[in-house]
Parts: sequence; C-alpha cells; structure tokens
Amino acid sequence: MKVNMHEAKSQLSRLARLAREGEEVVICNSGQPWVRLTPYEEPVEPRQPGGLEGRIVMAPDFDDEDDEIIAAFESSRVFPDAD
Repeated sequence: MKVNMHEAKSQLSRLARLAREGEEVVICNSGQPWVRLTPYEEPVEPRQPGGLEGRIVMAPDFDDEDDEIIAAFESSRVFPDAD
C-alpha cells in the first residue's frame, strides 16, 4: 500500500496497525517512495558459546566402545519388513 505524506501524518495509527499485521506500507513524497513502515523487532543478541563451561562433565569412559551396542547396530535390520 502506498500513501502520501499528508495521509500518513493523519492516519499513522491505522498505517502502523496495518504494517504490524503484515501489510507493506510505503510512504511517498511527491509520488515517489520515501520510507517503508515496518514493525519493530527486538534485536537478537548473538549466542556466546561456552556458557556452561565447567558445569558439564563427561564420564571418563564416554568414548569407549561397547561391544554389545556395536553388535546390536550391526545385526539390526533397518527395514525389517522389506524382504
């Protein structure tokens, strides 16, 4: 939706509601696009890795192989009914 500057001044609340509802609102000056009215969004802070450093501990045998689990994977059938 394009509106002229004068209409935008007198209808700002309505235009803001329309923009928040997803309508594209462009305010024109002398028939030329001037600004786009968009809803405000909170800035997202970049994630900082390492927030749980020192609070999570892996068991010493975490990476050890378990023969029983390996055998279960190797002997299982991915699609049991596909014979």
